[in-house]
This record gives sequence, C-alpha cells and structure tokens, in this order.
Amino acid sequence: MLGRTIRIPSVASLIFALQLNTGACAFSLMSRSRSPANMPSKSAVASSTAGSSTMPDPADPLSRTGLPTPLLLGSGSFTRKLILKEMGIPFHLTVRSIDEKGVGDRGGDARDLVKNLSNAKMDALVEALRDGDPAIALPDGRDVSNDGAGWVVLTADQVVTHAGSILEKPADVGQAREFVARYASSPPATVGAVTLCHVPSEVRVTGVDSATIHFAAGVAEDDLVGRLLDDGAPVLSCAGGLMVEHPLVREHIDRIDGTEASVMGLSKELVLELLGELKTKLDENK
Repeated sequence: MLGRTIRIPSVASLIFALQLNTGACAFSLMSRSRSPANMPSKSAVASSTAGSSTMPDPADPLSRTGLPTPLLLGSGSFTRKLILKEMGIPFHLTVRSIDEKGVGDRGGDARDLVKNLSNAKMDALVEALRDGDPAIALPDGRDVSNDGAGWVVLTADQVVTHAGSILEKPADVGQAREFVARYASSPPATVGAVTLCHVPSEVRVTGVDSATIHFAAGVAEDDLVGRLLDDGAPVLSCAGGLMVEHPLVREHIDRIDGTEASVMGLSKELVLELLGELKTKLDENK
C-alpha cells in the first residue's frame, strides 16, 4: 500500500549539490514508507560526514528499543547516512562489497530481488564480522560480542521499476532518453528492502517498501537528459537514468506517492518497525 502524496521540498537541491560533491547517485531517492516521515533537515545535511556517528544518546531509537548501539551500517549511501542522523540513530560504517549482478533475477519480481540483494549484503558482512576480518573495524576497538550485547547491523537495496520491468543504469544517452519518454506515459517506481541482523546471534528481519513517481506528460517533450548532462548530472550512473531530486527533474514531477525519507532511500517508519521486530525475536530466543 502507498503512503501519502508528497512534493519534494527545496532542501533536495542542497542534498543534490552534496551528492555531486561526494559522487552519490540518487534515483535511489525513491522508496516508500507506510507512514509520514520527514526529509533530513538542513542541520542534518550540514553535519553529515562520510564516517561514523557513534555518540551515545539514551533517547535514540536503538536505546529506546533495548538494542545495542551504535548501529553497524552496511551501506555507503550518502542519503541513508543523512536519514539515520535525522532519526538520531548513531551508526558506524562497516561496508562489505558483493557482486550484485550475481544475485537474484532481474527478470523476476522486484520485491524478491531487493530482499535477496539486501540479505546477500548482510550475509557477506556478518561473515566478515564473525571471522574477525581486519578490514572491518569496529568502533572503539570493541569485538563482536560488544560486552555481551552484540551489534545491530543494517543493509539495504533498492531498484527502479517501470511497467513491470526493472531498469538498470542506462547504457548510453539514447537509452536514458528512452527511459524518460516512457515516464511520460506511466509512472516509474522504486522497490527497496532493509535488513537488520543482530550479531553474534544472527537473528534477522527484512522488510520491503516502494514509491511511485508521477511525471507530467511534458517530460517527454523537453530534452531533459541533455539539460541534465549539460548541468553535469551523472545521468548514466543512475538506475533509471534520472536524479529525481535534481531541480531540472523536479520541474516535471506532478507528485510522489510515498514519503520523503523513503524516497531518499531509507524509510524511517520501516526501520523503526524492523527494530521492534528484531527486539521481539531476540527476546523470544532468550
């Protein structure tokens, strides 16, 4: 089911500028939450760094749920880090790369694909933590047991879909223009998955969400791709060929069915729901 209809606020322009500086791409700007969530504030944007946010806070969602803190974030996504900061969730970056092309069926169901990818990322990261991989440094020199409390690890994945097909990054400018023309007739969407796992118990939960972007018919008449390229936007590096938060793209958006944080790649509501599910499963396994 879809969330409320939203319009992208002006802070998206600031986020876009920061993404260009950090090499991030954001047609990942679109997953769905099941209830309203706020886009990261300007203060969160200004305070974001490429590393960790580990200052303990008894009011943070992990502590309130009774889970160990900080979160181990298995994603290098710029916007996901912003959203966690906005939520007040302290995190430590622990990314483990996988061969995503070797996981899942691009011709199958998008929900299954993102769940498989999110869990494959988690499998690789949990294995590295369990084996004491020296490339995975835990905060403050702590070990996997974290004084018996363990760690909560988060991984995620998201794809763009249109008319039942999963869209990869465009192979060339011509294909990017083809994608845009298709968006004029029917809306693209994203499907995203989030996985949380407690280490070392390896108790795990996964959730999926989506959002739909409605473009005005005029998007097919304007050489939007050409304008984006002239502006330096990395069109060919983005799934679906668009950076939805770019001001030139926003001109053509009628509405987004979903919530702002999930549009940016990480549903706040879904994360909070999964934290509660994880805590329940851990209590049941005691």
